[in-house]
Amino acid sequence: MAEITESTYAARREELSRRMDEAGVDLVFLPPSSDLEYLTGMQRRVPTFGNVGYAHHWVAGAFFARGADPVFVLPRMITEFDLPEGVTGEVVTVNETDDGRTEVASVLSRYAGTGTLAVGNRAWAESVVNLTELGRPERVVSAESLLNPMRRIKTEAELEQMTEACRIVDEVMAGIEPKVVPGVTEMEVAAEVAYQMKVAGSRTESFDTAVWGMGPGEERDATVRISRQPLRAGLGISFDFGAVVDGYCSDFGRTVHVGEPNEEYVEVHALVMAAQAAGIAAVRPGATAAEVHAATRQVIVDGGYGDWFRHRTGHCIGLDVHELPYISEEDHTPLEEGMTFTIEPSVFWPGRVGARVEDVILCTADGGRKLNEHPTTMVVND
Repeated sequence: MAEITESTYAARREELSRRMDEAGVDLVFLPPSSDLEYLTGMQRRVPTFGNVGYAHHWVAGAFFARGADPVFVLPRMITEFDLPEGVTGEVVTVNETDDGRTEVASVLSRYAGTGTLAVGNRAWAESVVNLTELGRPERVVSAESLLNPMRRIKTEAELEQMTEACRIVDEVMAGIEPKVVPGVTEMEVAAEVAYQMKVAGSRTESFDTAVWGMGPGEERDATVRISRQPLRAGLGISFDFGAVVDGYCSDFGRTVHVGEPNEEYVEVHALVMAAQAAGIAAVRPGATAAEVHAATRQVIVDGGYGDWFRHRTGHCIGLDVHELPYISEEDHTPLEEGMTFTIEPSVFWPGRVGARVEDVILCTADGGRKLNEHPTTMVVND
């Protein structure tokens, strides 16, 4: 599998400089995040449910000025444990007994006359407050408008990572389907999914794995994505999970029916698969995200279940599992060749029926192409 090399990171930083110049941005500050990883290769830690912080945690990040190598300012604990292979650029380490504001002020003094400072969306509020007070920029803006357009279009190396992340979830789903049987709990199935993804090579889950049952006699809403209740006959068991390979995410879904399905489930399952096919058929360079959403949704509306297709069709995906633009009615961003996004229609009607499908789609010159290969045919387990 192709690796993303330092020359690629350098080219990305050059492109950032060009975009900064066009936008009139003098300085960019990015905390440890997908954006910083995209530009430098500095790997993010696996997220935790609660905050993980160190002394002077707010200083953590890197400054990017046009035409210059990045300058990292990092708490000692991050320098000590999170940079085993180093990074390109200068590293300023802030020790526990140092004055973090003084250290950051010293770095900011190199960028005299900063007019516009762009800050990554993952920055701490404390970071923004201190950077504003210490640097006194004329204007503070989000760095999203600089980085997101760059990250939308995936290179061949990026697509290899994402294809591998999709291969992992395909493999895991194939192995887990026979285990979707009465008596096993949703929590047990989800734990097995997460474990098998790691065995197959995923660094972590790209988001919280969800397994939930819907059908006659099961009144809970689809917002309850996992519980300790046992699977039982008569329910469609929906899956939503993703893997991570070299920082790149997959996002995947299917529904397995336990026991003989009723006529409505058979109808809805076919409708959901047809909706995804219609969405993929609508993908082409120049089509808008909203148009793909409309094509997907219309199939379910025409089938009489429009009120129960309750969320957007999808979202772009890459180093983050949810990226802009969204495949949704409000987003009129034109699709471009090389963009990757999910198409994930569903019908969730509490007490009646539930079915979903989700795959990662690549926009090519010839239309939409799945990166996943797992079948969408209906699976029924006794």
